[in-house]
Amino acid sequence: MKKMLLAATALLTLVSGSAMAADLSRPAPGPAPVYTKAPMMAPFSWTGFYIGGNLGGAWANSTVTDTFFPALNYGASNNNGVFIAGGQVGGNYQIGNFVLGIEGTFDWAANNNNSTTGTVVPGIGTIQVASNDTWISTLAGRLGVAYDRVLFYGKGGGAWVGNNGFTVTNVTTGASVTGSSNSTTGWLAGAGIEWAFANNWTVKFEYDYIGLSGQTFTVPAGALAGDTFTTSSNHIQLATVGVNFLFNMH
Repeated sequence: MKKMLLAATALLTLVSGSAMAADLSRPAPGPAPVYTKAPMMAPFSWTGFYIGGNLGGAWANSTVTDTFFPALNYGASNNNGVFIAGGQVGGNYQIGNFVLGIEGTFDWAANNNNSTTGTVVPGIGTIQVASNDTWISTLAGRLGVAYDRVLFYGKGGGAWVGNNGFTVTNVTTGASVTGSSNSTTGWLAGAGIEWAFANNWTVKFEYDYIGLSGQTFTVPAGALAGDTFTTSSNHIQLATVGVNFLFNMH
């Protein structure tokens, strides 16, 4: 009996020692992994100054009358669309999703054939009137709504349009008289969409309508000496695409 107890005790000691040895050989568990959220990108900001260039087309229209023959129709002075190109500079300030701004533009107009079709004046000949726009400048405020990198905006302000002088031509005789170069003033309303395709670069598409004051020109000599020609319903429509570099305030 005593031998059996000694054998059982030895066996228990052997098993316990093996278990302890196995526990000692097993590496201690390391710290639990810590999971963190990926850093979020900051939303795009439209706040900052910008400078850029633009190009597109312009369509002008006006109606011509005169004091000697008010019943005659000289036809509208139109152009079929001319190429314009220039630049713009401005600034934005973003408040939430709203963007406030101001922008100035200047564009040259490739316009060399903005004239009426002409009309026959009894006893004098066929009279044609022309007034060709050469440049367009605007200063306007902008108000937009931004959806991250996309901005929808409207704009309104003033416009100044230069031309190369008011010209009256007698197509029948070839006689022509031109007034001095001048400019007309008016108002501007427009809308557009702008997309920031890089952190500092944007592209925009814009439509503008310019309403202008009328012009008058009095013929100083010839068969129509003293006749005053007047333009009315003057307006210009613009469609442009532009690229801006934005000095944004990230």
